[in-house]
Amino acid sequence: MTTESKIETRNKILKGLEKAYEKMIAFKKERKSELVIIKDNKIVKIKL
Repeated sequence: MTTESKIETRNKILKGLEKAYEKMIAFKKERKSELVIIKDNKIVKIKL
């Protein structure tokens, strides 16, 4: 793979992840459930 194709693939993956995060947050809001994340090496639950 060339450097350009690696960068292009990386960008596509990042765009896909952004869409997945947006869908997950929308789903969590719809179901009124908590979002679980790690912040400062601690598990944190966020109510949406």
